[in-house]
Amino acid sequence: MALLEVAGIGKSFGSTAVLRDISFTLNEGEAIAIIGSSGSGKTTLLRCLNFLETADTGSITVGGETLWSADDIHTQSEAAIRKKRLHFGLVFQNFNLFPQYTALQNVMLAEQLLAKERPDYKQHKKEILAEIEAHARELLADMGLSDRAGHYPHQLSGGQQQRVAIARALALKPDILCFDEPTSALDPELTGEVLRVLRDLAANKTTMIIVTHEMKFARDVADRILFMDGGVVVEQGPAKEVIDHPKEERTRQFLASYGK
Repeated sequence: MALLEVAGIGKSFGSTAVLRDISFTLNEGEAIAIIGSSGSGKTTLLRCLNFLETADTGSITVGGETLWSADDIHTQSEAAIRKKRLHFGLVFQNFNLFPQYTALQNVMLAEQLLAKERPDYKQHKKEILAEIEAHARELLADMGLSDRAGHYPHQLSGGQQQRVAIARALALKPDILCFDEPTSALDPELTGEVLRVLRDLAANKTTMIIVTHEMKFARDVADRILFMDGGVVVEQGPAKEVIDHPKEERTRQFLASYGK
C-alpha cells in the first residue's frame, strides 16, 4: 500500500480551475519531484495536501487513513485539520521563519506548542522542554548549523535560513516532507547548500514531495517526476526516464526551455 494516495484533486478560484483531477501515489521512502511552468498549479497542490487550501474534489489518504475527501468538506473542525496537517511538513520558498526567535527557538516552537496538550506537561514540564531542546539542537547539527543556534534570522544567510526551515519541518517527524521551490529565493552558491541537504534526506529515504525548477537535481535525486501544465499532470514516471526521454510533446517543450 502506498503511504500517500491522492485521487481526483480539483481546485478552482472563482471561475479559474487551478487543479483538475490530480491523482498520484507516493511510497514510503520515495521522493517525487513536481516540475512545470509558473502557474501550472504546483504550489496550490502542495497547499491542498497541507490543508492550507481546501480542494473542491477528490481525496487525500495517508497510511490507509482518508484525511480528507470532498464528501466531508464542511464537517472537519479546525482542530481536526491541525491534527491531520501533522502528517505533512512544509518548507516554503521564502523560509517564513519568525524574526523574533533564534534558529533554535524557531525549530523548537511547534513541538513546544504540541507538548502543552500532553496530560503530563505540567508535571514534567522541565524534562519535556529539555527533550525538545535536545531534539532541536540535533536537527540543527544535521543541517550543519550547530554554531548558529543562537542566531536570529536576520543574522543568517538565505541558505542558512532555509536549512533552519527544513529542521523546523522535520521537528514534528512528519510522514511526508514537502518543499515548495526551496531554492528559488537563493543565489547559486547558497542553492548548493540546500540541495546538498535535500540529497542527504533522499539518501536517508525521507519521504518527500519537492516542487522544483532544478532539473538536474530532479533527475538525479528524485525517484519519480510529475510534470504539471495547466492544472493537470501531463506526464509522470521514473525521474531519469521523464527527463531524458519524455513521451509527451508538452513535456519535451518544457524541458527544452530548461536545456535539461
